[in-house]
Amino acid sequence: MQVERTFKQKFNLFLKGLLMGVANKVPGVSGGTVSFVLGFYEELIFSFRRVNLIALKFLLNGRFKSFFQYTNAQFVTLIMFGSIFSYFSASLILDYFLDHYELYVWSWFFGMIIGSIYYIGKDFGKWTRRNFIFLILGITLGLGISFLTPAKENDNLWFVFVCGIIGVSGMTLPGLSGSFILILLGNYVLLLIDSVNILLHVVTSLVSGDFEVLSDPIKIRYLKIIAVFTGGSAFGLISISHVLGYVLKRWNKIVNAIIIGFITGSLGIVWPWKDKIYAINNGNFLVDQEGNKVIENYQRYIPDIYSIETFFAIFFIFFGIGLILAIDYYERRKQ
Repeated sequence: MQVERTFKQKFNLFLKGLLMGVANKVPGVSGGTVSFVLGFYEELIFSFRRVNLIALKFLLNGRFKSFFQYTNAQFVTLIMFGSIFSYFSASLILDYFLDHYELYVWSWFFGMIIGSIYYIGKDFGKWTRRNFIFLILGITLGLGISFLTPAKENDNLWFVFVCGIIGVSGMTLPGLSGSFILILLGNYVLLLIDSVNILLHVVTSLVSGDFEVLSDPIKIRYLKIIAVFTGGSAFGLISISHVLGYVLKRWNKIVNAIIIGFITGSLGIVWPWKDKIYAINNGNFLVDQEGNKVIENYQRYIPDIYSIETFFAIFFIFFGIGLILAIDYYERRKQ
């Protein structure tokens, strides 16, 4: 299964993983959409499906080379390393722009998703009545999810494991944002902000020789949470990929119609013009470990079309669309 790749191709895979990681962290944006547009979605799903009993036999028998080739480990490692690296690098840059230029960042994402709909849909082929029905179903589900009311935070470990399974869906299901699902489940701040920050602090302390950090019960609690969440994510990746691989092979057109619908429905989540609704408990704003207010949901509105801010936002929407069209043009020229 494993394909021989040049250094340039390996580096490109790392960059694609980095972009997918950034997308997975942003509520409303799906890493699966990134993988679909950048052309490695099916290989990603196929590689995760190779984590099975045959792979386990290779591993137990000490046939490590066969295991790595069978599971396409080089590809998966580059993509996953890029995704993990993004959480401590590119996503920090994204956080800065979201803090200072939030409207323009959301406009950019909105445009890229519109471009992605065209990019994926142009090669779909003939639209039958059945496929059109599944397209509408996908749009309905996507829009329905975007307007659900979030639950409250729950740090019970079994629920954290379930959050890992559901949250990782953004990597495997284009149009379904794992981060936004975690907001709906009430655990976005707990799992993708507080726990990641604590993990980074613990790793930094251990590298500098400070082992007392492991005696802090609060940090141990967060380490348990992120370990269980990671376990749930790994289980979800493998199990969902097996299901997706099965249905993609047998009902490819239907699945792609639902995916296009999901991505279209996700436009409701990334609509640029929205105000934050902060979580309140007993009249006080809830805050995370960094002291930031916890976002509960968004209130969407129609912008003032004569505003200069709206003009720039529309510019970034078209910039996002143009970026996807440029990727499409580059891919066609390369082929």
